[in-house]
Order: sequence, then structure tokens, then C-alpha cells
Amino acid sequence: MIRSPDPELDLTMARIIKAPRATVWRAWSDRTRLEQWWVPAPAICKVIDMDLKPGGGFVTRISEGGGEFVPHINACFLAVDELSRIVFTDTLVAGWRPAENAFMTAIITLSDHPAGTEYAAHVMHRNGADRKMHEEMGFHDGWGTVAEQLARLVEQAH
Repeated sequence: MIRSPDPELDLTMARIIKAPRATVWRAWSDRTRLEQWWVPAPAICKVIDMDLKPGGGFVTRISEGGGEFVPHINACFLAVDELSRIVFTDTLVAGWRPAENAFMTAIITLSDHPAGTEYAAHVMHRNGADRKMHEEMGFHDGWGTVAEQLARLVEQAH
């Protein structure tokens, strides 16, 4: 169930990707493809764990400027509806274990659009301070950049 975004707690972004939904889904569900777009370039991503099922782990590392890989996301998938929705949270880690530092829950949706796929991210925070911090960290630029990278990857393949 997706509720309407709460402007006090949530951040959202959406865009049209000119590729079939199945192609976009593969870019999200295949760890090798995810590594190609999941962090804003020129940083690079390494997927440590991606068990795409409820309770499965979602762990990525990031390297900026050719440096050492450092923690990026340590999360748990809550829902996976093939070809249409992925929900993950860093409130939990793999196996439904409570996480040390909870920050957000993200709902990624894919739906058919006459030009390809409507891609949307709805990111929920536990309080207004976390939402504000995420926005100030560059939510719109960061999530927008990776969505653009995703679009480039799948539109070239299509």
C-alpha cells in the first residue's frame, strides 16, 4: 500500500524512462547492472548483498575519487513485486534484524507509460529533521542523477 506523500516527512522524485518496464526492472534487480548506475558518477558502487525478497539484505559500498569502498546502504527489502515495486528500509538489515542507524524507507515503483516506464521513488523519513537533512544532503540531485544514469543505461540497451 502506498499512501500519498507527506510533505513534512517524505521526498519524492519521478521521471519517464524510454525503455520497457522489464528492462528497467532488470537494471534494478541484477546486481551487476545496479552497480553501473546506483551511485552518482564518478563515484562507483559495489553490491555486497542483494537478496531481492522480503527480509533479504541490500548492502552497497561506494568509492569516490578512486578511494577505498565505504558503507553506502545497509538495508532490508520489505516488499518485492516483480516488474512493479521494490520497498527497502535501513531501519532493518537482512533477516529483519533492527539496524543501528535508521534513516529512511524507500518505495520504488515502475509503471507502464506510453513513452516507456514511469519510474518513481518515494522516500519516507521518521521525522522532519531526517527529511530536511536528506534534502540538504542533496536528495533531488543525487536521486535525480542516479535515475538519469539508470535511464541512460536502459535506453541504450533498448
